[in-house]
Amino acid sequence: MKFILGQKGKMLTVFTDDGRAFAATVVVAAPNTVTQIKSKEKDGYAAVQLGALEGKEKHMRKPQLGHAKGKALRAFAEFRPRSGTPVEGVELGVAIDVSAFAAGDKVTVSAISKGKGFAGVVKRHGFHGGPRSHGQKHSERSPGSIGGGGGRAGGRVAKGMRMAGRMGSDRVSVRNLSILQVHPETNELVISGAIPGKRGTLVEVRGEQ
Repeated sequence: MKFILGQKGKMLTVFTDDGRAFAATVVVAAPNTVTQIKSKEKDGYAAVQLGALEGKEKHMRKPQLGHAKGKALRAFAEFRPRSGTPVEGVELGVAIDVSAFAAGDKVTVSAISKGKGFAGVVKRHGFHGGPRSHGQKHSERSPGSIGGGGGRAGGRVAKGMRMAGRMGSDRVSVRNLSILQVHPETNELVISGAIPGKRGTLVEVRGEQ
């Protein structure tokens, strides 16, 4: 199982030897530290916890410093094998870098998507809005009826009704992306396609099993 924590970087176009062009995203992943190994017997499930993004020690809480064995790591994430079996070949305190990946590997990328604030139903759910004629004035992007009045929900609004609200800032996973290039000297992975979040967003990259 391959996994690493990094930060989203810029997007670019990558040309292959046969002339094909791919939109790609750069993920900057400095070496991660294995801070904890969880087992089914002790913790109830098998997982490997990684720490990344070193900061200043004065900005860290003492429990975090103790957990990371004195390293000022600002981000932690757990990676569970889908099979539920312990991860082999990983020891506490070792460093994991981008050299664990190779060009052609299939990966799943998870991150928090961009926050878009309060959005209406047209932007948030793709409603087409009302007609632009027949007396419409200010309701072209309105949601329309939400139920009630003794209809299907018996005079109340049904659970799960799509309405206006906060959009974005959700954890999003994109599967089946390909590693196009690996640059150990700059701690960079070049991954095909777009991934969630803005520049600097914490990104989890895990190999497909």
